Formats: sequence, structure tokens, C-alpha cells
Amino acid sequence: MVKIAIVGLGNCASSLIQGLHYYRDRSPADVSGLMHWEIGGIRPQDIRVVAAFDVDARKVGKDVAEAIFAEPNCTTVFQRDIPATGVKVEMGPIMDGVSEHMLSYPEHLRFKPADLPQPDKQKVVHILQKSGAEVMLNYLPVGSEQASRFYAECALEAGVAFINCVPVFIASDPEWARRFAAKRIPIIGDDIKAQLGATITHRVLTDLFARRGVKLHRTYQLNTGGNTDFLNMKNHERLASKRTSKTEAVQAVAAKRLDDESIHVGPSDYIPWQKDNKVCFLRMEGSLFGDVPMNLELRLSVEDSPNSAGVAIDMIRCAKLALQRKQGGVLEAPSAYFCKHPPRQMTDDQAYDSVEAFIAPVPLSVPA
Repeated sequence: MVKIAIVGLGNCASSLIQGLHYYRDRSPADVSGLMHWEIGGIRPQDIRVVAAFDVDARKVGKDVAEAIFAEPNCTTVFQRDIPATGVKVEMGPIMDGVSEHMLSYPEHLRFKPADLPQPDKQKVVHILQKSGAEVMLNYLPVGSEQASRFYAECALEAGVAFINCVPVFIASDPEWARRFAAKRIPIIGDDIKAQLGATITHRVLTDLFARRGVKLHRTYQLNTGGNTDFLNMKNHERLASKRTSKTEAVQAVAAKRLDDESIHVGPSDYIPWQKDNKVCFLRMEGSLFGDVPMNLELRLSVEDSPNSAGVAIDMIRCAKLALQRKQGGVLEAPSAYFCKHPPRQMTDDQAYDSVEAFIAPVPLSVPA
């Protein structure tokens, strides 16, 4: 079993928890939607939520099984029957987790901060330790720089592995990486890469251009959605790390790095009726043999949060493997395969091979 703590009971957490129950009674023979059914002997149903933190009045104090369906969550419900977990959502520190502009929208669309005392680090650490949590997932909103670092500090003090699903640079910051390594605590990050989303599709096509000798001149990736993530990102001051994360993920696999004027990657607009559906518009302009021009346009529509849940399940299990092996610091292979902004970028083929090697059983040493 893997005991996890979740920071932010939004759409992504809802999809993850729904998925843990959706796959509970299934067999490997009829499973789709997972990259791995089993890692290190751990199946999806072996993951258990033991602690959770949020700041929304409609979630704090509720059982996790109830909170994941509370507003403003709007993702697809594919597993409604979730028994009570016995785990109540704890109040977390607000810090920069709620952008001021969000408060001007109707309650059903935005966060509604609870008027409750906010915990200090020692209280959060106590909750983590008392719950027996082994792995913490950070699902805070984009732009939550201070709050994300607060929880990273708590993970370090509590001795809990940290999975940074958001574009705040922690795993990819050498100082943070050093601190996790010094305490032999695993960390995976930064910024989760969806199962089949805009970034992975853009990366694969960019890599294809490079492999086939097609010169890439210009490209853009425009994304629209109607969940709280897109509403939050209407404040462009919170977008800097998100744009960097998504752009670097594409630049890393280009045959030649594009200048800043020739590449645009990032969230573009909030459309309320799309809810958790994310639509990506992708264009790539290049030249073929004889410098003959070509272009490619693609439209991708996905339910945003379920698209990341299977990836999160694999990240959790990789973190647990590292704990079992007493391996601390940044887990480079899982970070490169599952995240947009890892400390060391790899091509997706290289990252896949590295993860398969990471999760392979460690051979037993044979006495001389």
C-alpha cells in the first residue's frame, strides 16, 4: 500500500481519486487508460489517501470522497460511487494560492476561501506524520509559488516524498534538489505532463520534424478551457512559470532551438462552458527537401484532469519505489517522462526507456 497526502482537492485530485476506485475491481486483461497496471507490485487500488489540504469553504472539513465533487470542480464524473474515506480535508495556508481576480467571479466558478485559521508548518508536518503519509502530491493552482514551497518544506521536515504537479520550479531548482538529496527524500517534478495532452503531442511532432529532416521555422500552441485552472490563469502575472515550463518542453526536442519570436506555447483563454474540456490548437511551419514550405495544423480536445490522473498514479508508485530503495533526491527518469520541466530534459523515447529501467526489479546480489 502507498499512503498519500494531496494538496488541493480540485479537478485533478477528483480524477485521480475516482480512478483509484474505477480500477479497483478490474483485471489487467481489460484495463485501458493506464501506462502501467503494476509497478513494483503496486496496483492502482493499493494507493490510499490519508491526508488532504484545501482552502475552499465547500471542501474543508468534508470527507475527501465528498469534497472531490464539490464546486468549483467541474471535471467528468466517471466513478460516482466512492465510499467515505474517513479522511477530512484540512485547512491549508492560503498564501498566494488564490489570485485576487478570482474573487470577482460567481462562486460556482471560482475558489471560495474558508474563514478559518490557517495552519503553520508545524501543524501541517504533524498532520502528515500522524496520518502516516509517504508521498505528497502538490495540485495547487498555477502561480502558487509561496504555497508550493511551503508544502515542499513540510515534506522535507515530515520525511515525505514530494510530487510537484504544478509549474513552480522545485525539483528543477538545484538548491531544492540538493536539500531533498541531503535528506534522502525522493522528489519528482516539475509540472505534470498529461497522458495525451497538448505538450506531449507538440513534443512528439517537434521530435518527428527533427528526425525526418524537416526544418521547423515557427510554431504555436494555443489552449482554451473552462475550469478553475484557466480562470486562475487569466491573471497573466501567474503565468510566467507555466509558459516557461511548456515552452522548454518543446524546445528541448527541437533540432535547433527557436528564437523567442518564433515560438508561442501556453494557455490562451478561459471559456466557461468548456468546463474541464481543454482544446489545443497547434500550428507548425517548416520546410522540406529543396526548402519547399509546409505547415501542419492540429486540433486536440481532451478532458483535462483525467488526462493527468494515470500519469499521477505512475508518479506515486515511482516515489514509493524510491522510498523502498532508500533513494532520495530528484528521480531523474520519472521526472523526465512524467513532467514538462524536469531538471534534465530527455527525448520521450529516452525518458520512456529510463523509466522502464527505473521500475524494473532490482536484481538480488549473489554472495561471492
